[in-house]
Amino acid sequence: MFEYAVVGSGIGGSSMAALLNSKGYKVALFEKESYLGGCSSTFEHKKFFYNTGATTFAGYEDGFVLKEIFDEIGFSPNLIQTDPSITILHNGKVTPRYRDFNKFMDPLKKNYPHPKNLEFWRLIHHINAEFYKMRGHYYSNSNFFSKLRSLCSFLPLMFKFQKYLRVSAHTFIKDFLEGIDDNYLDFLQSQILIVAQASSKEVNFFTAALALGYTFNKNYYGVGGLSKVFDGLTKNIEHLYKQSAIKKIKRFCDHFELYTGEEVYRAKKIILNSTIYDSAKLFEEPQIKHYYKKYEKLNNFQSSFMIYLTIKSDKKFDHHYQIIKDKVFLHTLSKALFVSFSDQSDNVLAKEGFYSITASIHTDLRFWDDKRGYKQQKKELQDILMQTIMRDLDIQKDEIVDCFSATPKTFNRYINRSQLGGNPITMKNFLPFLPSNNSSIKGIYHVGDSVYAAQGWPGVMLGVKNLKKLLNV
Repeated sequence: MFEYAVVGSGIGGSSMAALLNSKGYKVALFEKESYLGGCSSTFEHKKFFYNTGATTFAGYEDGFVLKEIFDEIGFSPNLIQTDPSITILHNGKVTPRYRDFNKFMDPLKKNYPHPKNLEFWRLIHHINAEFYKMRGHYYSNSNFFSKLRSLCSFLPLMFKFQKYLRVSAHTFIKDFLEGIDDNYLDFLQSQILIVAQASSKEVNFFTAALALGYTFNKNYYGVGGLSKVFDGLTKNIEHLYKQSAIKKIKRFCDHFELYTGEEVYRAKKIILNSTIYDSAKLFEEPQIKHYYKKYEKLNNFQSSFMIYLTIKSDKKFDHHYQIIKDKVFLHTLSKALFVSFSDQSDNVLAKEGFYSITASIHTDLRFWDDKRGYKQQKKELQDILMQTIMRDLDIQKDEIVDCFSATPKTFNRYINRSQLGGNPITMKNFLPFLPSNNSSIKGIYHVGDSVYAAQGWPGVMLGVKNLKKLLNV
């Protein structure tokens, strides 16, 4: 019998399994696909390789939770530091998001002039730096009293940032940058959406500041694709089961049974790396189903439309671009397209002289329910986005050697989830309404982007650290 069974090998599942394994616990990690990483995986198509969805690796530096957990596991990923973290292309303006504050401010002042620019971005820089210094807060949801005690641990943070927690980012920005024009507002809102997974009207300014400030932290490119990070992270886990989808879980008085359809595994505790509002389907017990049902309302149906490209080119590209347009793209929720390139020296993800490209844009999974018009809709959006990528990044048609796209339905088929981006921390969904990494069901725990704390490597790893504390390991 395993002490822990971890279901799903995304950022949270792989990291938690590796951490428990490094501490001597008997752990099993189950993954539906033949590769690890979920939304952050790498896959092969026609002998070319692509990062599935998430392409950025942020927060791997001293004093940050990501490096703290990796060091505890004893794992050092193969990374290339990327600076600028992202280059913004907007109405003919090029704005690199350099890590160095002054270097970033020079093009910003030119492209988006405002008398309070320096004061605004110093505030962003300050909030970002001060937040990552704070320690001691944790979040529990196993019962009312544990939740109350854990919420008290946030009092120093709430006291320090209280005036930014109470107001929406949209309102704060409009008031602070009085007279801000639509172009500058689109510049800010597009970056908030790509990191916070919600609009500036939905999140408070504190959340928006962390989204806008992440480029002041160290950001990296994962050599060989992000799956290489997961392969290295989990290499010491003896009981790693790929192509093993858990179809059903049964609870007994002192353990759980996990069914793949062919095998039955037993574990004392379960850690789910699935979206919390989809986890009910793994269980038949009414009490457990009822627990998950109350979180179904958190499903915002947000997802991604992806384009994957391989091009042959000797041009030099940055690792990440955000292309912002004046209108929301057809069949999407955004004016901004995020485009990531493989590193020119990375001959694993793309052979010499080629680039692997992953492009993404926010969409609503309900936009893709029309079975009759699905193929036409998919082609229509792919053509629009391809024209944008080729025009704005100066890619010629004869340089393209592979091109295809993926919708929320594609993600559901391959990684068993169609909602992407997790559970954003919004004005309506903030502590104490956010699901925690533990639950009121004894022995069942969660990690990932739909529970505390947030999305991406830094957010999910905060959840891993939180669960580590709750498990007392």
